[in-house]
Amino acid sequence: MKLNAGKLSLATAAAFAILWAICSALILTIPNVMLTLSGYMAHAEFASSWSLTAVGFFVGLVLWSLIPAATVWLVAVLFNLSTG
Repeated sequence: MKLNAGKLSLATAAAFAILWAICSALILTIPNVMLTLSGYMAHAEFASSWSLTAVGFFVGLVLWSLIPAATVWLVAVLFNLSTG
């Protein structure tokens, strides 16, 4: 079975964009809870408040969509090479 690397990477980018938007909405609505959860996830203690700007939202959206998409594309290409 061959994976379509392009389609898989686009689906990954879309999924991460949706997750980023949900996470950003949660940060705007319950910032203290999200700050605590993020600290737990990163094994760190963060500052006492968030600073979410429109620019920060869009830069994060692009980066958190493109980097996973590129990673999944590479995984699909390597998978296809390994299966002949």
